[in-house]
Amino acid sequence: MSKGFYNVPFQGNEEVLSYAPGSAEREELQAKYKEMYNSKIDVPSYIGNQQIHTDNKFTMSPPHDHKHSLGTYSLGTKKHVEDAIEAALAAKHDWENMEWHSRAAIFLKAADLLAGPYRAKMNAATMLAQSKNCYQAEIDASCELIDFLRLNVAFMQQIYEEQPDSNPGLWNRLEYRPLEGFVFAITPFNFTAIAANLCAAPAMLGNVVVWKPAESQIYSAQVIMELFKEAGLPDGVINMVLVDGPEAGEVVFNHKDFAGLHFTGSTGVFRHLWKTIGDNIANYRSYPRIVGETGGKDFIVAHKSSNAKQVATGISRGAFEFQGQKCSAASRVYLPSNIAEEVIGYVKKDVADMKMGTPEDFGNFINAVIDETAFDRIAGYIDYIKKQDDAEIVAGGGYDKSKGYFVEPTVVVTKNAKFRTMCEEIFGPVITIYVYDADKFEETLDLVDSTSEYALTGSIFSQDRYAVELAAKKLINAAGNFYINDKPTGAVVGQQPFGGARGSGTNDKAGSYLNMLRWVSPRTIKETFVTPTDYKYPFLG
Repeated sequence: MSKGFYNVPFQGNEEVLSYAPGSAEREELQAKYKEMYNSKIDVPSYIGNQQIHTDNKFTMSPPHDHKHSLGTYSLGTKKHVEDAIEAALAAKHDWENMEWHSRAAIFLKAADLLAGPYRAKMNAATMLAQSKNCYQAEIDASCELIDFLRLNVAFMQQIYEEQPDSNPGLWNRLEYRPLEGFVFAITPFNFTAIAANLCAAPAMLGNVVVWKPAESQIYSAQVIMELFKEAGLPDGVINMVLVDGPEAGEVVFNHKDFAGLHFTGSTGVFRHLWKTIGDNIANYRSYPRIVGETGGKDFIVAHKSSNAKQVATGISRGAFEFQGQKCSAASRVYLPSNIAEEVIGYVKKDVADMKMGTPEDFGNFINAVIDETAFDRIAGYIDYIKKQDDAEIVAGGGYDKSKGYFVEPTVVVTKNAKFRTMCEEIFGPVITIYVYDADKFEETLDLVDSTSEYALTGSIFSQDRYAVELAAKKLINAAGNFYINDKPTGAVVGQQPFGGARGSGTNDKAGSYLNMLRWVSPRTIKETFVTPTDYKYPFLG
């Protein structure tokens, strides 16, 4: 039992390394990338104290070199999901009764391991599995994940410290219990940090987790499990199952001890899961917590007072970093007529300057999209655009999957504010620009708000503070993360809590105490020191 209240060490956000030519981290990462590229592994499911390999093997290949094998993963069955739930529930008693500072220490150790000996390995795995350049891997797989691990511990302390007042003669207390049952985490391919955080955040607060990573992220998911194990995470607390989604869902969502869903993925899948949970609601011990971050059709709006070069840089970075495969990536742009030509000219120059190829070459800004399905979908949009009369491709538009799934950064200009690529999420390196009458800024804000079902991120560029304030008010529900004179990507844990509403999710703000609160079930305890012995109140006298 604790003999004191312990303040967790707080070190601020992890510094992003530069990987500049000649730097030690650059040489280490390049060497680790080559080592892992030339090695082969077989990734198992992690269930309790066992690593489960099966005869049903699937090859893992880099998106930028899809004929090359990094090894295989072992696909499991519904039985493995059942086993994972049993293992989680078996671990639950000891884990939730562990002192909170001991749970915290495990994840703080994981953060320090990742900041040191695991950094190059986690980054290289993300570069290989998800085709991220070294900088995108660094800010995701290392820095953001380190921040999640450290700052969520601080948020946990903040939550536990929040206690009610007490009147004389009694003592009120709040216990922050874990949920009754297990949490199911479904994670996406695009951010290694999100994959780890969706498991770790509930676990920190004493929950046990069954985790299903995206098939295209399994290679780096293996490193996450290695990291957690080395940090001392007990067996059964986080169980990683490599199973087809529908098979996993059939087991999980019909189990009486299902207590929560932590999800990042598509809007369509999230809505289907929510409906499934609703249909089964009478079968559960408690009402499950449902936390989800889904799609986006993220915008940039420029005012006539804005700086053209700043807007262009916001577009180039916001739309094309990690090939536009961020939920927050800029996807639609509204340019005022007075600076539109200048902005588009700068963006075209940026695109012409961007090198595309394997992440192994640190000079490449653009790498491959995640898989053939994504490639074909994005190519389909580009082919559609080329056939339309009310839109034209002014930069990029090429694609090739002969060696890797490469799509050129593509800039589209349309005369139709409701053109298909202004409305639909593409999740690739395609940005569509609509030019509006520079004197119709307020009307354009209404258009921005009404065009998309999503409300994840968006940004306003303006040197006119009245215009900034107007945009912030008119677009109050259009973006959960709103940026002023910056691109709409790059939220930092603890600084810009992340999440959106409408079709973009439950807006539970990963990277803040708000998300952590979703994984506790508070219990109020009232203790009376001198207990009454007479039922009569004074008013009866």
